[in-house]
Amino acid sequence: MIFTLKKILTALILPPSGLILLALTGLWLARRHRRTGAVITVGALLALVALSLPFTAHWLLQTLETASPITPRQLRQAEAIVILGGGVYRGPEYGGDTVDHPALGRLRYGAHLQRTSRLPILVTGGAPWGGTAEAEAMRAVIVDEFHGQVRWVEPASADTAQNARFSAALLRRDGIRRIALVSHAWHLPRATRHFESEGLEVIPAPTKFSTLPPALLVRFLPSAHALEDSSLALHEWLGLLVLRLQTAAGLSRAE
Repeated sequence: MIFTLKKILTALILPPSGLILLALTGLWLARRHRRTGAVITVGALLALVALSLPFTAHWLLQTLETASPITPRQLRQAEAIVILGGGVYRGPEYGGDTVDHPALGRLRYGAHLQRTSRLPILVTGGAPWGGTAEAEAMRAVIVDEFHGQVRWVEPASADTAQNARFSAALLRRDGIRRIALVSHAWHLPRATRHFESEGLEVIPAPTKFSTLPPALLVRFLPSAHALEDSSLALHEWLGLLVLRLQTAAGLSRAE
């Protein structure tokens, strides 16, 4: 119930829904306060256009991509590789649930790190909407498609905070304290804080860095993909803000 409520509230706040609701609010206000309503409506629509530009999306994501690619020396210091989930694909062509595109990029990089380090892998992700647990689908892809090995499967978590909490419990049982954490570069600042709050020493292992289209014109043409990336970046900044507020209130372990 809490997970669903969080998803609904986030969807209403972030673009495009948040800006559309703001524009509609402006139109409603314009009936009595024409200038104020017009400013709100036009401002919301301009913001929606700006966030739809690849240039804007790239800039927003880069503000979160603070970790450099992991080095061989850093990887040697880790005791395990933890790969965070990125979604489940429920299409019919595979005969069952499998990982979605974002998770596939993380798994590919995690398997690459294992080949160069021989470190054990933990995959984490549950099934908050039902179906196959994401971690189980991740394990299958690593083993069957990337020919890697998975030691720990954490199939119960519904969000990044639970990824950290439940994974840390599994790792502590085997005496693991220092991990290489694999996720999108823009996701790692928040994910790292969650895992560190569980007492783990985290070495960020970012992948899937944001890049701009090579053609200058395309960078300033609105696109649905760019709007999605902008929304992802704003979601992460919102999550970091919530974490800071929780830390200030002494509730850093709250979901």
